Amino acid sequence: MATAGGPTVRRRQLGAELRRLREHAGKRIEDVAAHLECSMSKISRVETGQAPIKARDVRDLLHWYGVADPLRVETVMQIHKDAQQQGWWAHYAEVLPSGMATYAGLEADARVLRSYESTLVHGLLQTEDYARAVIAAVRPNQPHETDQLVRFRKERQTLLSRQPDPLELWVVLEESALRRPVGGREVMVAQLRHLAEAATLPNVTIQVMPSAKGAHAALAGAFSLLEFEPHTPTVVYVDSIAGNVYLEKERDVRTFIQTFDLLRAAAPDPLEAPAMLEQITREMQNS
Repeated sequence: MATAGGPTVRRRQLGAELRRLREHAGKRIEDVAAHLECSMSKISRVETGQAPIKARDVRDLLHWYGVADPLRVETVMQIHKDAQQQGWWAHYAEVLPSGMATYAGLEADARVLRSYESTLVHGLLQTEDYARAVIAAVRPNQPHETDQLVRFRKERQTLLSRQPDPLELWVVLEESALRRPVGGREVMVAQLRHLAEAATLPNVTIQVMPSAKGAHAALAGAFSLLEFEPHTPTVVYVDSIAGNVYLEKERDVRTFIQTFDLLRAAAPDPLEAPAMLEQITREMQNS
């Protein structure tokens, strides 16, 4: 049983292990809910790493599932203890959109992040002024929270310079997103230059999908693939106004991996991105 990772990954590992032990013991989710006197939805969320569970309930379940090996019990309880730790993003809990804390935890634990962005520059590549303009537009009635959310975004960006293992980022950006003057022309020009600089980093790959390309495999919308250490399943993250969706089933993940592979194959080579960014920058300056 893998035990690497931060609190978010540990919670997912704990849930997966409790689900595996439940199934091995021949118990159903409704049986566990009745045993712990809680809802089935709570058990489901625990087993998918989306909800916490008390230490005494974990010990109770291990006993009920017939786990007698003291070493196995100790290992599971250590994972539970690690899962209770707070990540740095907890300091922003009061202002974060629903589900964003979970995403921040997954992103912090990820080894590789592959993303398709159709309308905006990826958050890890945004300048402070660009981020401020985006946040102010999305949350116009909450200006007091803007500074905190900008700081939150900047803290996320330190993953790209994390040592000794910086996050490996591969982003496919729609050309139309780069031509939208978020924050005004000067802000956007600075953003484009920042992207060109980021593209020189050894752990960052940027592709620009030309608008003239027409239809492609990812027209349904933006998504991210988060990959972790071996034995920790890849997660698909899809964000929308309706809410955040996390997909972990092998079939769903495989579909998005294939979509991203088709997408980056259809986009121009990453080596062409600097020239494309420079062209868009010149046109933005002269508009």
